[in-house]
Amino acid sequence: MFNTNLEKTTQQFDDMFFAPLRAFSALSLDYSEKLVSAQMDLTKSYVDTSMAQARSMLEIKDSEGLKNFVKEQQETVKSLGEKLQNDTQKVVELNQEYAKKGQELAESNAKSASEAMQKVAK
Repeated sequence: MFNTNLEKTTQQFDDMFFAPLRAFSALSLDYSEKLVSAQMDLTKSYVDTSMAQARSMLEIKDSEGLKNFVKEQQETVKSLGEKLQNDTQKVVELNQEYAKKGQELAESNAKSASEAMQKVAK
């Protein structure tokens, strides 16, 4: 009898506290992994572009080379601006997805807790 009650209480405690905690932790971990991966990809992309520009600068040997470098810089700045805008949108979408899934999880957990409390009350 005691063991049955203990197991039931343990299961209820798990259902009400630990299961939601595990679900939210998994969601947070997945989000963090996606965000860090995106940041690493973005950083690599920007570093590669910067290194390419530095190497181009080393190729300047005359006024024509400088003229070409300045023209290339303008194109690079324009493309980096567009890339930054796209990359920002990706991060915003990740944040929105996380918030949506977090809200769904909270609602689901609240519903489950309410149902569990109603069972206990009966």
